[in-house]
Amino acid sequence: MDPENLKSQIGVNIALQRKRLGMTQLELAEKLNYSDKAVSKWERGESVPDVLTLVQLADLFEIPVNQLLEDPNALPGNPGKLEKAMTQVSEKALKRKANKNVILGLSSTLVWFVALLVFVFISSFDLPDSWIAFFYAVPVNAVVLLSLRSAWRDYRWNRILVSIIVWGTLISLYTTFLVFLNFNMWKIFLLGIPGEIAVFLWFRLFRTEEPEPA
Repeated sequence: MDPENLKSQIGVNIALQRKRLGMTQLELAEKLNYSDKAVSKWERGESVPDVLTLVQLADLFEIPVNQLLEDPNALPGNPGKLEKAMTQVSEKALKRKANKNVILGLSSTLVWFVALLVFVFISSFDLPDSWIAFFYAVPVNAVVLLSLRSAWRDYRWNRILVSIIVWGTLISLYTTFLVFLNFNMWKIFLLGIPGEIAVFLWFRLFRTEEPEPA
């Protein structure tokens, strides 16, 4: 198959599926942590997403990956060699994604296990308010997930995770001051406002955009 034709097919399929879900190019781009310019290039057939992004698109559209590779104007039939090869590659990518999800799940379980261990240890000495350990587990869990996803170059949920770290830390500190010092430090939440703005602008600045085609 002509590579240019394949680019065009993928672009048309992405546009069709996006419109089927009633999404704009910007909304789709934000879900994938790409710029709307990159999505526009895909749909015009000027460039194509990488294999992992194709898998993400298929998951988002809730369709098989090979459906993004098919000729939208052709009658159903046997897939070509290129489509078969791409399907095999995407299946391997899905398997790697499943393994990563297992690692993420185990990491989160370990964080909450440590929080539970701290709770049991402190409460064993009849110390009050040992349940606060679970509050700190929230931002710590987010830090662990953020580190793993960044190491895998998967930035889709990083903005949400950073926000959880910011607000989870503030809530934990507020609760600690309130319970142990009986001090209502509600003004600490004001720090979250510029923090959230900084997070939004940071990820807006470094949103992934594909390079110009040669």
